[in-house]
Formats: sequence, C-alpha cells, structure tokens
Amino acid sequence: MKITINNKENDTQSVNLSQLADELALPANGVAVAINNKMVPRTDWESTTLAENDSIVIIKAACGG
Repeated sequence: MKITINNKENDTQSVNLSQLADELALPANGVAVAINNKMVPRTDWESTTLAENDSIVIIKAACGG
C-alpha cells in the first residue's frame, strides 16, 4: 500500500504501526509518530492499523545543541 512518511511517498506491506517501525528500523526510544496529524503512543503501535494514503510523521529525538 502507498503511504506518506515525512512528506515522501512510500510503499509498504506493513499492516500496523509496529510492523512499520520494524521495517524502518526505528530505535526503541526517542521516537514520536503521528498518523494523519494524530499522535500515536508507543503502547498503541501494535493495535494501530495502517490504511492506504495515510500520512505519517516520524520525529526522532536528537542530542546536542
């Protein structure tokens, strides 16, 4: 299915947010995800299903100054 991640179109076979995180090799900590402008807590990633044309924003925390 086609989804948009950080304004770039992507194809994925993932059916939920947890699978997408694994596919993208996201770190275990320091990541926030929103689907269609709604933040999704990490505890809900397994139960959050993805749909065609979802818009996903992934924000990774960075150290430094």
